[in-house]
Amino acid sequence: MVFAIALSGLNASSADLSVTANNIANVNTNGFKGSRAQFTEVFAVGTQSVSSSASGSGVRLSAVAQQFSQGNIDFTDNALDLAIGGEGFFVLSDNGARSYTRAGAFGVDNLGNVVNAEGLRLQAYPFAGNGLFNTGTPTDLQLATGANPPSATTVADFGLNLPADAPVPANPVFDRNDPSSFNHTTSVTIYDSLGAAHTQTVYFIKDAAANTWQTQVEIDGTTVAGTTPIVFAPDGSLQSPAGGLMPLAPYTPTTGASDISMSLNFVDTTQFGSSFGVNTLSQDGFTTGRLTGVSVDSEGIVFARFTNGQSTSLGKLALARFINPQGLQQLGDTTWGESFQSGDALLGEAGTASFGSIQSGALEASNVDLTAQLVQMITAQRNFQANAQVISTADTVTQTVINIR
Repeated sequence: MVFAIALSGLNASSADLSVTANNIANVNTNGFKGSRAQFTEVFAVGTQSVSSSASGSGVRLSAVAQQFSQGNIDFTDNALDLAIGGEGFFVLSDNGARSYTRAGAFGVDNLGNVVNAEGLRLQAYPFAGNGLFNTGTPTDLQLATGANPPSATTVADFGLNLPADAPVPANPVFDRNDPSSFNHTTSVTIYDSLGAAHTQTVYFIKDAAANTWQTQVEIDGTTVAGTTPIVFAPDGSLQSPAGGLMPLAPYTPTTGASDISMSLNFVDTTQFGSSFGVNTLSQDGFTTGRLTGVSVDSEGIVFARFTNGQSTSLGKLALARFINPQGLQQLGDTTWGESFQSGDALLGEAGTASFGSIQSGALEASNVDLTAQLVQMITAQRNFQANAQVISTADTVTQTVINIR
């Protein structure tokens, strides 16, 4: 009996040492969760009742329980390195077979899919437009590999100050080459439907009527008809055009693009003092753009950034959590699968419920405390030695009994 009890102790110590060795081996594995060996005593229950003073029959390994505590967050320079602060898991797909991970080192495959090192595809909710996402069923997150399409200019905003004491130009006939025929001018780059750039120049001409200015608008040197006077109130604020918008006649570009139909917005234009000033100057069009990078915010929304200054939402990362994470089935490669003990995966979004938040440009380190594991290793070694000594002692006792004459 003593030999069997001591042997169970040796097996238990060996199992404890194996768990500790695995924890130490993965101390630098991103997203790794350490395990703890749990033991229970053994009583041999036979036909006779076991008294309260029975010595027992040894020990056995009852479970190897994973510890899903938060690991430290290490920052990197890669936007697709993602870390979760909270209880959630990234959702991965292998041709429809789902798995879950806390290791957020992702890259892009040759098809533009966001994948981990094993080629498992990261899952996200697709963008549905107007800042909304289809949170029904997550799909593979794929980066935009094509060009960002251009957008034609529809409005150009002018935040100017026209001098209140400006004189009427000496030359009453406008001539772009004669500065004496206008008071001030400014230009802005606009875009047609093909993304080609055009230069729009606006000339400001003081009218003889009080607080009134005329404008001349040209696109690529061609006059655009349809301009109206700009009239200010006595306090210098804009009075007309109504709402500040001055519609222009359509301009037909030579690029083969659609006519440029746009308006000038002077709502922020004033007539103060004696100096001309351009405070703001902008327009809402842009040319075609190439992908320059990807960013992910704390809510898991993935944005593609382009050379034209635009950004596009590609999707929102899907996260999963479980009622009993310790019941998850270990699949290797720092991934887990749901099981009966873990319960079904509860899918959701970062920043809601207990799913946690997402940190881009960071990785979650292993949650293994190396110092504690080294102490545990020494403890397991001492236990193994003590059980081996029990076997040696029992052998000595047995040999003594055998040698009795």
